[in-house]
Amino acid sequence: MKNIIRSLFFLCSTVPALAQWQPQSVNTTASFRSVSVASPNVVWIGGTKGTFVHTADGGKTWQTGTIPDAQDCDFRDVKAVDDQTAYFMSAGLAEKGQARIYKTTNGGQSWTLLYQTQQPGVFLDGIDFWDKQHGIVFGDPVNGKWFILTTDDGGQTWQPVPPDQLPPMQPNEAAFAASGTSLVVQGKQNVWIASGGATNGRVFRSSDRGRTWAVAATPLPAGEATGLFGMQFFSDKNGMAVGGNYKQENLPGANATITRDGGQTWQLVAATNPPGLKEAIAILPGDYLLAVGPSGTSLSADQGQTWNKLDFEGFHSLACAKGTCYAVGAKGKVSKQVFKFK
Repeated sequence: MKNIIRSLFFLCSTVPALAQWQPQSVNTTASFRSVSVASPNVVWIGGTKGTFVHTADGGKTWQTGTIPDAQDCDFRDVKAVDDQTAYFMSAGLAEKGQARIYKTTNGGQSWTLLYQTQQPGVFLDGIDFWDKQHGIVFGDPVNGKWFILTTDDGGQTWQPVPPDQLPPMQPNEAAFAASGTSLVVQGKQNVWIASGGATNGRVFRSSDRGRTWAVAATPLPAGEATGLFGMQFFSDKNGMAVGGNYKQENLPGANATITRDGGQTWQLVAATNPPGLKEAIAILPGDYLLAVGPSGTSLSADQGQTWNKLDFEGFHSLACAKGTCYAVGAKGKVSKQVFKFK
């Protein structure tokens, strides 16, 4: 990443003045774990009780509604395409009818159910698209392998990835975030999935749109309540993953790791400030890194070698476009922050 000296000087001098998330009025008490931006002005958010929230004017006005017949769904991941089009993925037990994917093409006025399964054990965790036609969705392990589907027709049909193309999971390993932050696509074919629950946080990677996979361990710990939660790739080689312990959200310790070879190997970087669980990470102009979680917001100008505390605001997910960021959390919490670095 570039401009490190300039960035460090800026951090030391003026960053605290930027630590002002602006609460947004979205008129709902639904809890949010998913947010996606198509541009600085176009935002889609998914929540509990079948709730969706949408703005096309940068938060000046917000549309809040419920997807019909989806009141029992918790929309843990969202993919924004434009101001009219978005995909919403529901996490939850397939046996209870909660494993679903919806799409709107008219700004949330109507919704189409693209996919639903009642296959025992399926629990969807994340969805993303490389382009308008090619996408991927994944869920917690079924019979010791990730549950992964891909689409080549804009979500109209979904095909399972054969289990024999997937590395075996370790005991108790799963996707801890279940909010889309542990799934990342990049370029035309690259995809990564972060896990927790085993002995170390691991990252699964594919360079052919999910057809074949490899896996690498990271130096971050994992366990019953510990693992990787958020991940972001800034190129086909450079990426960062963050995590922690969801039962001890303020617990200090290693919670960030970086790769420079596409996820084949991972190295520790400094623990964030504030310390504790981090669930999502984003890149800002000037190659700054922004990380959020229940313990607060952290900013780095040097690839995670040092972190600057912005605040103690707790969020579950984050999405940014050109320095405009939206973060979401429990009980209808939506906030906006515009970062301007000179």
